[in-house]
Amino acid sequence: MKHLNNPVVIAFGCSVALVLIGSIFFPQFLSINYLLKQLHMASFLGVVATGAMIIILMGHIDLSVPWTLTVAAIVSCAIAGGELGDTWRFLAVPAGLLAGALIGLCNGLGVAYLRIHSMIWTLGMNVIVLGLSVLYTGGFQPPGVPSRLMHFFGVGKFLNIPVSLYLWLFVGLAMVFILRRTTLGRYVYAIGNSEKVTYLSGIKTNYVLILAFVISGICSSTAGMMVAGYANLAYQGMGDAYLLPGIAAVVIGGTNILGGSGSYLGTVAGAILITLISSMLSVMQMPEAGRQ
Repeated sequence: MKHLNNPVVIAFGCSVALVLIGSIFFPQFLSINYLLKQLHMASFLGVVATGAMIIILMGHIDLSVPWTLTVAAIVSCAIAGGELGDTWRFLAVPAGLLAGALIGLCNGLGVAYLRIHSMIWTLGMNVIVLGLSVLYTGGFQPPGVPSRLMHFFGVGKFLNIPVSLYLWLFVGLAMVFILRRTTLGRYVYAIGNSEKVTYLSGIKTNYVLILAFVISGICSSTAGMMVAGYANLAYQGMGDAYLLPGIAAVVIGGTNILGGSGSYLGTVAGAILITLISSMLSVMQMPEAGRQ
């Protein structure tokens, strides 16, 4: 009975139930192609949720995800499209990751040293980055196209399995390693339980906060380049659909919204569940208002 109260088991159980119930009305729900397609879509959300999780474990929240994701895609697509010249096209993906890391760094510095609540600071950063994006694009379609590597991450396949799933697996394993096998991971959980006690224990909590926000920014930028590769372009507001679902995936999977406890497997389960719910409502042709 104890396992039945486990959020991870509940989330995975609900996912299986959704597929089985949906297959009664739409038999294709049980096909391998359909399930792989859903996992493909869940991988984008899963990478976003990975970054959201390390922030939530500390009792904080990152609301700059939408435009961190969008700006990373815009920057990488612009460079891949030759905005800096053909010589620099190979920097498209590193530049996108750097953009996410810089936004994460700004978030971490604001929260750690200015002591402004993460909800307020990251929301402000989101608006600032939005403004910079509109200034650059003039409010029109961003220039450039995804690089071949971004396209490969977005829609490529290896052994008939979407490459985005391998990337999600890599990001997930890296996060599990950080949380379970490094001092940074132990400090993240400690801060989530009590930042004051952790600080008084001699741990430099500000450095932990900054590094965690940088990791979150890199995860968001990675997802942005994946989505751009999938859509074959970067577009304004492409990250808006990932903010609340990313947070929800973490919390549904059992991570305490106040910090201090949670497992990555639960985040995976939450991302899959939310993706399946969204897919089923779409197949049922429910109006957008009803889906929201």
